[in-house]
Amino acid sequence: MGYKVEKSDEEWRAQLSADEYQVLRQAGTERAFTGEYTDSKTIGVYNCRACGAELFRSATKFESHCGWPSFYDPASTDAVETREDRSLPGRPRTEVLCATCGSHLGHVFEGEGYGTPTDLRYCINSIAIRLESGE
Repeated sequence: MGYKVEKSDEEWRAQLSADEYQVLRQAGTERAFTGEYTDSKTIGVYNCRACGAELFRSATKFESHCGWPSFYDPASTDAVETREDRSLPGRPRTEVLCATCGSHLGHVFEGEGYGTPTDLRYCINSIAIRLESGE
C-alpha cells in the first residue's frame, strides 16, 4: 500500500458509515446535488473524512454547477494523488485520491473553460471530505 495511514478493510468498515465506505474505499459516487458541501460558502479547510488529512481550502472552491463541490487546486502539492480511471467504458477519467490514506475523493477534469487559475476542476464527493470552519 505505502500510505501514511493504513487500515484493514474491517477497520475502515468499523470507522466509516456504509455510505462513506462505499465512496471512500470502493470508489463510489454520491448522487449529484445531494452532498452537504455542494453549495457551501463557509470559509475553512476541507479534510479527508477517512483520515483527517488536509486536502482543499475554501479559497480554491468555486461554483461549477456540476452537482458536487469543485476546487481548482489542492491545499498542497502532495495532498492528493491522481491515477487513470477507466471504469466507464469509452470515457477515461482521472481519479483523485487522498495521498495520506488512499481513499477515493472524486475526479479531476481539465480544460472545461471555468476560467480558474489552474483550468482544473477537482470534482469531489461531499461525503469524502469534512469541513473545518475558519482558515
